[in-house]
Amino acid sequence: MPKQIVVFGTSGGIGRALVAQLAADPSIGRIHAGSRRPTAFDDPRIIPFAFDLQDEGSIARAAGEIEGQIDLAFVATGMLHRSGGPAPEKALRAIDPAAMAELFAVNATGPALIAKHFAPLLPRDRRSVFAALSAKVGSIADNRLGGWHSYRASKAALNMLLVNLAIELRRTHPQAIVAALHPGTVDTGLSAPFQRGVAPEKLFTPEQSAAYMLDVLNRLAPEDSGGLFAWDGSRLPY
Repeated sequence: MPKQIVVFGTSGGIGRALVAQLAADPSIGRIHAGSRRPTAFDDPRIIPFAFDLQDEGSIARAAGEIEGQIDLAFVATGMLHRSGGPAPEKALRAIDPAAMAELFAVNATGPALIAKHFAPLLPRDRRSVFAALSAKVGSIADNRLGGWHSYRASKAALNMLLVNLAIELRRTHPQAIVAALHPGTVDTGLSAPFQRGVAPEKLFTPEQSAAYMLDVLNRLAPEDSGGLFAWDGSRLPY
């Protein structure tokens, strides 16, 4: 049976790279590619759709347009800081409540709403995956430097929501896998201002990061569900 995939955030570098790599897999029959402003693809198997992380109605409508079940839902969205807004905070005095609320809306609430409407489309009788981009800096146990309060906290919230999803799905979808993924430092517009000091071999292209993460997902088993995994497959602490 051809697989059906949904990728959210395909206007970003990682999202586009994920779609391209998935399209190279002949076992995949349909790839639903979601972004705020969808664009057409040359491959007829790639079906663009519109959604807005801060508009639950748009997410519900997108789910309603899916025919059948999905084998993989990948949330490749995220926000480090608002464009033109305050940079990631170095101290608590720099916290801006509006900026913090927006980061939580995009990094935590939005993926939770996607899970709300798309997790029911996962099959109950076979392996399926719900994955979302997280970040190593969202690990509470690994935090040694502090700072970046809104981004760290919103990603930590995402990690908790994914753990909750894994527990809930375990009761009804025993073969489902929920995974939070740290993509590494990827050469995109999001990370561009913060690449100084990153070793060249640790600065990935979107294509490299996408390939690494898909390989990690392919190797996970149901007993791994709820974990936070780095691009190399290592399990990170929450």
